[in-house]
Amino acid sequence: QVQLVESGGGLVQAGGSLRLSCGASGNGFSHKNMAWYRRAPGNERELVASIHSGGTTKYADFVKGRFTISRDNAKNTVNLQMNSLKPEDTAVYYCNVGGTYVSGRYIAVPRWGQGTQVTVSS
Repeated sequence: QVQLVESGGGLVQAGGSLRLSCGASGNGFSHKNMAWYRRAPGNERELVASIHSGGTTKYADFVKGRFTISRDNAKNTVNLQMNSLKPEDTAVYYCNVGGTYVSGRYIAVPRWGQGTQVTVSS
């Protein structure tokens, strides 16, 4: 059982930055793969970035060079630093903990928190 709490969202202007954080309760955090997803109104939830338990990161093409995913095993958190934000980044952002990799792609487990709203104005 893992409880997820996302925080750090807000309203920013295009070109601004936000840092999201996800706190995860439960055991074995350091051994788990993790990821950030987002869902915009009318769209499917999409993978933004993932980080392997060993530290390897992967990013969706639309955030490469702008976002950075990281983890702090001592604090049981996974973070997403978001720079150079664009209006199309507007969405509710969710973290996922404990997924697997299939052919190099992160596959989520069906457990989600409430998410945190990110709104980028133009």
